[in-house]
Amino acid sequence: MSISRTTSEIPVKTLGRAALLSTALFLFGGFLVARMVSPDPRGFGTHQQFGLPPCSVRTVFGYPCPGCGMTTCFAHFVRGEFAEATRANLAGVVLAAVCALIIPWCLWSAWIGRLWLVSDPVVVGGGLTISLSGLALALWLARMISART
Repeated sequence: MSISRTTSEIPVKTLGRAALLSTALFLFGGFLVARMVSPDPRGFGTHQQFGLPPCSVRTVFGYPCPGCGMTTCFAHFVRGEFAEATRANLAGVVLAAVCALIIPWCLWSAWIGRLWLVSDPVVVGGGLTISLSGLALALWLARMISART
């Protein structure tokens, strides 16, 4: 199998490959955990099946936080229940999709020994983090505004 090498892709050595494989396994494990729980019919609170307390923001202020419904969203996502996942937390659907795409990217990058299609992992990782956080915040604000009207 011959794959043309892009000079802008960053090569990874043994430790980098181990990190990529660990990341893929960690994300896959997260999806397995989401599969093990039953989505809460309220659209939030699924995390309480792990013995965690209810959302403090929702308890204190009566409004959901930007992460409310994220575990429920993932539990629906892994079952292919995308409409329910979207109702639980739209930003969670985007995050789950990104995580699902990162798994094969990590595996492929580890296999070929370079960060596939990535010339600057700090820019890509930072861009993803800022974009996903911004999306979660924007959707949360929209949810807050629509709840008041």
